[in-house]
Amino acid sequence: MDALTDLLDGPRARGAFLLRASLTPPWSMRIQDEAPLTLLSMVSDDAWLTPDGGEPRRVSPGDMVIFRGPDPYTVGDDPATEPQIVVHPGQHCTTPDGTSLAEAMDLGVRAWGNDPDGSAVMLVGTYQMRGAITRRLLAALPPIAVVRGDTWKSPLVDVLGEEIGKDEPGQEIVLDRLLDLLLIGTLRAWFSRPDAEAPGWYRAHGDAIVGPALRLLHDDLSHPWTVADLAAEVGVSRAALAQRFAKLIGEPPMSYLTGIRLAQAADLLRESDATLEAVARRVGYGNAFALSTAFKREHGVSPQEYRAGPGTGPAAGG
Repeated sequence: MDALTDLLDGPRARGAFLLRASLTPPWSMRIQDEAPLTLLSMVSDDAWLTPDGGEPRRVSPGDMVIFRGPDPYTVGDDPATEPQIVVHPGQHCTTPDGTSLAEAMDLGVRAWGNDPDGSAVMLVGTYQMRGAITRRLLAALPPIAVVRGDTWKSPLVDVLGEEIGKDEPGQEIVLDRLLDLLLIGTLRAWFSRPDAEAPGWYRAHGDAIVGPALRLLHDDLSHPWTVADLAAEVGVSRAALAQRFAKLIGEPPMSYLTGIRLAQAADLLRESDATLEAVARRVGYGNAFALSTAFKREHGVSPQEYRAGPGTGPAAGG
């Protein structure tokens, strides 16, 4: 398993918010839903994306956009158009003065906008998860990442466009999985750009030494790894592995391992009812006490406090 797969394998879409938006200019939406990650596919017409305090960016049909939350941003037909719509947490939409738009903008099954025949059409998928592994991924992204349609195009966009308006048994799962696949493809396209400032764990995937070492770590977090063990598995000296790993990843192998173990533990605490002892064994800690000590040092709260939910401490904010 590679690092990107591991980062996306835990907090996959579960009941993600998906819709097809159709809008007639002038239109503008202020997005302040605090969602950690949103994926947008521009189907027709241009749009302008403006992060708070940032410069407007034009997107065109075929472009894919990843928005990294929770900071707000504006999407509109023109940077000068004042927002008429505000999207709040829970995807609750109002006018700027607080009047609900729930009925006025409802155009049918996962269809939304100010005009069913509007010239501007976009597909939007919003993730609600706030898992710790997701935070490691989000840390590698800018507030707005745009993958241009002339550099990468996925057939999944058309499939998602066809499926998004259906109301059939199991449709939610179908859409969740399509969104996951489209996100992974968009992330790969983003990180693979010639000018990309991809994180070390992504760049190192193709390295002859560090790549195999990363896959070994992600494949079996519970194994009592040492640098010597890893070096033996990949066929180099301990010193050679340690030096190259730190150069490409930016931290030593065991420090990296601790980070992904504790991130995985955080996801398991939030996403499962496994006991603390079981979580500890699964991520490579000998017992619950050892995990609790390391977890509190990393996240600032105990595993029990973290599991209790948002608002319990500094690690709970996503």
